[in-house]
Amino acid sequence: MRICGVQGVSLIDFPGKVSSVLFLGGCNFRCPFCQNRSLVEGYKYLPSIGEDSVLASLRRRKGFIDGVVITGGEPLLDGVELLPFLGRVREMGLPVKLDTNGYNADLLVTILKNMAVDYVAMDVKSSLGKYERASGRPLNTGRIVTSIQAIMGSSIEYEFRTTCVPGLVESDDIEEIGRLIKGAKRYYLQQFRTGEPTLVPSYMEIAPYPKEKLEEFLDIARTYVKVAGIRGI
Repeated sequence: MRICGVQGVSLIDFPGKVSSVLFLGGCNFRCPFCQNRSLVEGYKYLPSIGEDSVLASLRRRKGFIDGVVITGGEPLLDGVELLPFLGRVREMGLPVKLDTNGYNADLLVTILKNMAVDYVAMDVKSSLGKYERASGRPLNTGRIVTSIQAIMGSSIEYEFRTTCVPGLVESDDIEEIGRLIKGAKRYYLQQFRTGEPTLVPSYMEIAPYPKEKLEEFLDIARTYVKVAGIRGI
């Protein structure tokens, strides 16, 4: 498992908790709008932080932090190596939030069945018809559906979220996503930003949606889910 970075304290990444954030290198997607190029393409050139060192750091922070976020990249690329690490973190009494794109559905199902995390946040990139464009690779969208259903069928807290990239996410896509996650507890629309370099440079030239358009998307989303909101505006 390759831990490429640690953010000691975050007030926004784990709802209701002060958390430390662990960034794992590597991703099985190549989303053109991604702003984590170093973790997606260049992670092999980043220094890796040992698990024991990270765990010792978390122990020192315990009492100030009350949660840990595992993000990336895509954490589920690390397969079975991730499971024992999750257990070691939770043995400290620290709840764990997992961020994932949901493509490694088999491992995600295992994690959910074993209740190895306390919160899951899954990115839903777009409607299924646009998923290859949004993820930047050929894929089996059945895995996405499996992960959505597994998350919603588990007893673990969760949220779904979509970055609203013009051209990749439009009103009809929000409608389809709403149908995919109908009845979900939480769904968040995230503003697309161009302040950092994107994996495909031309995406830096795309103007983000105005607030009013995101609010239109929000109105659509609210007809399908229990709680919906907008982040980043």
